[in-house]
Amino acid sequence: MGFDAWYTLAIVALSFGLLAWGVAAPDIVLVGALTLLLVAGILTPDQALSGLANEGMVTVGVLYIVVTGLRETGAISWIVQNILGHPRSTQRAQIRLMTPVVAMSAFLNNTPVVAMMIPAVTEWARRHHLSVSRLMMPLSYAAIAGGTCTLIGTSTNLVVNGMLVDQTKLPGLGMFDLAWIGIPVVLTVMGTVILTSRWTLPERKPALTQVSENARGYTVEMLVEANGPLVGHTVQEAGLRHLPGLYLIEIDRQGDVIPAVAPEERLQAEDRLIFVGVVESVVDLQKIRGLVPATDQVYKISASRPDRSLIEAVVSDSCPMVGKSIRQGRFRTHYNAAIIAVSRNGEQIRGKIGDIVLRPGDTLLLEAHHSFANQQRNSRDFYLLSRLEDSTRPNHERALIALMILIAMVVSVAAGWLSMLKAALLAGGLMIITRCTRGRTARDAVDWQVLIVIAASLGIGQAISITGAAGGVAHGLMSLAGEEPRVVLGMIYLITTLFTSLITNNTAAVLMFPIGVAVAKTLGVDLMPFVVTIMIGASASFATPIGYQTNLMVMGPGGYRFSDYMRLGVPLNLLVGLIVIWLVPMIWPFVT
Repeated sequence: MGFDAWYTLAIVALSFGLLAWGVAAPDIVLVGALTLLLVAGILTPDQALSGLANEGMVTVGVLYIVVTGLRETGAISWIVQNILGHPRSTQRAQIRLMTPVVAMSAFLNNTPVVAMMIPAVTEWARRHHLSVSRLMMPLSYAAIAGGTCTLIGTSTNLVVNGMLVDQTKLPGLGMFDLAWIGIPVVLTVMGTVILTSRWTLPERKPALTQVSENARGYTVEMLVEANGPLVGHTVQEAGLRHLPGLYLIEIDRQGDVIPAVAPEERLQAEDRLIFVGVVESVVDLQKIRGLVPATDQVYKISASRPDRSLIEAVVSDSCPMVGKSIRQGRFRTHYNAAIIAVSRNGEQIRGKIGDIVLRPGDTLLLEAHHSFANQQRNSRDFYLLSRLEDSTRPNHERALIALMILIAMVVSVAAGWLSMLKAALLAGGLMIITRCTRGRTARDAVDWQVLIVIAASLGIGQAISITGAAGGVAHGLMSLAGEEPRVVLGMIYLITTLFTSLITNNTAAVLMFPIGVAVAKTLGVDLMPFVVTIMIGASASFATPIGYQTNLMVMGPGGYRFSDYMRLGVPLNLLVGLIVIWLVPMIWPFVT
């Protein structure tokens, strides 16, 4: 290897060290490494910036828009309730999560599966007091493992199979040939995660799982819609006992009050539900399909529903509404805002919202136009105003449209009608055209940090490839393997896994395929064991967040550090390697 190759490897090693120690954010570290490679002349500007035009990176960005459409219409809540259910422990939650993800990833591109599930898992963890950091990494790992089960489960399998057919003229693998090795990989990954995550994954629960006794509590009334989906369901089935920091204290049923509501109590049309809880859970309550605010004032606000959000306002002593009930003061007419809930120094306020007499210091939860906080910021009527993020009520009427767009995207890719990028772009555009989401919301939904990390990683991968560093490392390690086929197979797996941790899985597979062909010819054995090993080694990337884009996608939502991946991912890679070395030669013998 020449100077350029050694320089590149030194930069990569330095980057890994900085990421492992958490010295700086991943995007800062990787962009810095890319800059050093560019300034040193290892990469041209076109090569360094090629990741910005990479199809996979753009696809991830567009999928954030698709997911926003699902979230804005409440389709995410449907996924939480109907697919993930109500787990009783972290281990059961992991099983409930990983099983459907494995099944979907065997036939669908991993990226949209993970993109769709991230917000659902976040909401699910918050509702059920689960540690989100013990769910996000299992989500990514399940998607990766599921992709090893079929030929179309991951693009890497298709790339290697295409090279096998084109370069060797051998027949390619069938759709389910990889299941012989993929299913044991799935069982190993799921079993290891479920049994060891208590020690290998960090415990970082959502903030609402531990609600302080001094937290500001709101009294809020919600009405069960007469023709809504909650009529006839028990309180437990409706998911009204799983919102952290929120308590259903009574039901007003046509004037009859039901206190100490039991989980088995069945909801009826026009039931008036009275809750007490913290503001974040009140926001969640507003998003449940079949529940509407008990006050009819929200329907009289001039702003359309997508243009509204929830705003907290503290009543001042100079507010003209002080000393009057909300109804008498005509609050909605005066401010074009409806009061959803009221908090008064921890006191439980009895009576209907409209009958509450306002006092100085009362904290109001308002539904109003997005601009309300800015318009009233200098008003003497309120001491403090703050808009709550992600508080727009879902447009449930468009949830079916959003789900149909998602299904159409998935089917078009699975059937080979469109590439993943084309399908995602069409789906994102349709989400905006059909008003499942709005342009402003779609722009804000994109996680630019993740996209920068992916783009920078691709640029660094280019340097590893063009300088000959990859080939030098591969041949150096191969010289240690000797001529025992099974030992060489294990070395091929380790090198492929190493490359996948540093560069993209497809690039690692492309680099390793000619090495596998050369090794098979040198040893005089069949090529297929090496082909399958390269497929699995390139796809099974668990040890670093930059090795696979789904690992990167869950890094932020899970609150992970670089070292968290290595703690669980390195043992997983080694276990999968043992399965490959043991099973592959049995299924695809060296000598036929």
